[in-house]
Amino acid sequence: MFFGGDPFEHFAHGHGGGGGRARRGPAEDVDTTKLYETLGIEKTVDEKEIKKAYRKLAVKHHPDKGGDEHKFKEINAAYEILSDPEKRAKYDKYGLEGLEDGGGPGGASADDLFSMFFGGGRGRRGSAGPRRGEDVNHPIKVSLEDLYNGKTVKLAINRQVLVGEPKMCSTCDGQGVVVELRQIALGMVQQIQRHCHDCEGEGYIAKKKKERKVLEVLVEKGMKHNQKITFRGMADEKPNMEPGNINFIIQEKEHETFKRKGADLLVSKALSLNEALCGFAWIIKHLDGREVVIKSKPGEVIKAEADGGKPFVKIVANEGMPSKGNPFVKGNLYVVFRVDFPSDNELNEEAVKSLKTLLPNPAMEVEYDEETAEIVHLDTADVKNFGKGGVQSHDSAYDSDDEEGGPQGVQCQQS
Repeated sequence: MFFGGDPFEHFAHGHGGGGGRARRGPAEDVDTTKLYETLGIEKTVDEKEIKKAYRKLAVKHHPDKGGDEHKFKEINAAYEILSDPEKRAKYDKYGLEGLEDGGGPGGASADDLFSMFFGGGRGRRGSAGPRRGEDVNHPIKVSLEDLYNGKTVKLAINRQVLVGEPKMCSTCDGQGVVVELRQIALGMVQQIQRHCHDCEGEGYIAKKKKERKVLEVLVEKGMKHNQKITFRGMADEKPNMEPGNINFIIQEKEHETFKRKGADLLVSKALSLNEALCGFAWIIKHLDGREVVIKSKPGEVIKAEADGGKPFVKIVANEGMPSKGNPFVKGNLYVVFRVDFPSDNELNEEAVKSLKTLLPNPAMEVEYDEETAEIVHLDTADVKNFGKGGVQSHDSAYDSDDEEGGPQGVQCQQS
């Protein structure tokens, strides 16, 4: 269920012991709400509501959908605990400390859980360790060919790095803000908080320089639009903060031949009536450079449309996109057909006679009296104009004289 293996492997810091200690009951400040807050639910909800909240958040924050991987792991860990009645009961009574001795998801210890949800080991929850800097997102335009075949791209970035050890700002005592008092009237003082100018609101002062770094960005086979390629800790360095990540966001370019949805590809093909009835052969150049010949089977008829007025579609199995992580599993290639009928001047009288003889279900001869029956022919039309025929009437004072008082707005005088 976890994304990318053990969800706690990046968060264990080896904080001191706790294993094997006898549980003496919940501490006074034990937290028993964090997991519920992670899933956005109340403590009184049932298992069905827990699962519903988890599915909604998992889809929203899944890394394959552009979500944050750490947040996704928190959601999974919270669900693993709260969906297990025994673990949920321990958590509700003892908090994360109740999941000692590897009782957490994937065998994680209480220290691992504290590290994930509070940024450090127990006893340091809200203020443990340095804060993490903001992530930097860069869009990277990738062709469908590169998403099919995979590609490594070298990209240069400019980042800010620290020179030497940062020092705490004495002006704001490392808070990044200073408080000023202003007298606004006799006996009245206003307290104003502003960013510290000496450290630019960072709380620490350090020398900085620009660094140019070349990153090798691996575009894996089967990657999708808006997926992330993450380089951890490669964003700007800031004093007393962990560097954020640099994320390259896949932006799939439009292709002139193929349309993509998931692992499936789609192409459109126009056929003449002759090809639709008698067979066709068609060569396409696939995304890996192969020439693929798509050929109709003997006696196969390509229809102008499918049942219900839908487009007529066929597929070539396993000729779609490779799947990310398992490129040997591929989607399908869908072919949407359009049949082009001959125009009025392309069929002469002789050709029509031949077609009547060769094609099934010829038109039946109808009997009518030429002197009394009216023969009409068809003109080109647009169904959008249906309902607009005839004289379009407008409201008029003369539409009806049956209303009491005669036509509205007209006065008659008798002489």
